[in-house]
Amino acid sequence: MSNINLISEYKSFGGKVGFYSHLSSSCNGEMRFAVYQPPQAKTQAVPVLYFLSGLSSTEENFMVKAGAQRFAAEYNLMLVAPDTSPRNTGIPGEDDEWDFGTGAGFYVDATSQPWRSHYQMYSYVVSELPALINEHFPAQLNNQSIFGHSMGGHGAIVCALRNPKLYKSVSAFAPIVAPMRCPWGEKTLSRYLGDNKVSWAAYDACELVQKERYHSLILIDQGTDDKYLTEQLKPELFEKACAAVKQPLNLRYQEGYDHGYYFIATFIEDHIRHHALALFKS
Repeated sequence: MSNINLISEYKSFGGKVGFYSHLSSSCNGEMRFAVYQPPQAKTQAVPVLYFLSGLSSTEENFMVKAGAQRFAAEYNLMLVAPDTSPRNTGIPGEDDEWDFGTGAGFYVDATSQPWRSHYQMYSYVVSELPALINEHFPAQLNNQSIFGHSMGGHGAIVCALRNPKLYKSVSAFAPIVAPMRCPWGEKTLSRYLGDNKVSWAAYDACELVQKERYHSLILIDQGTDDKYLTEQLKPELFEKACAAVKQPLNLRYQEGYDHGYYFIATFIEDHIRHHALALFKS
């Protein structure tokens, strides 16, 4: 039995939002996560939708800013949002940069020292956290989906492409889809994984989709006024990679929207509906 600690809890749209901590074996220290349980979870197990947040976020951002609980209650889905990295590990320099280290785990399993001792976010998201959720919450076993924003959009698509049987559906807001070809990705992958770019490809959506198509349509929303669009996000590269292998993709450019949570909150119902359709099909 794995122990979890309740930090705080709030009623929301007939259900409840809880913030929790636990000792993570993957990340070798304390990790935090948030869970929204819809009203239906009081009497029955419900499907689970994981949300991975972007750079410098915590487990709180999505629950506070996205407006997702209303629609999760309507569609009968549990929402789970992990933190974006381990924290307070004692690794020198982990707090020095906003886009590397603390708050920037990039959803990879680090292989380079000193990061490898704590920064195992891929294993945490794919294996440890779902096991914890299934143990402590009324979750339907093996009925889960995943989505995310920016760095978390990258993480969601990578997790789904590498584990298609684990996730019934995937979507993303403004994801980093080609980390091997953008400054954020080059910086983080080189330092977490080392200089061998062969290992980087395991965390690059454009590379992964060419090896194995995902079983269902991938939904992506991208704002046209996103300041990171051209240099960091490069959705056109993923669109091209998907077209080459006939991977179903709905890439929607949303006119005038930026990179932030006003954008996410505007289209969150579309994404929750996208996942609900897949999760209640089974």
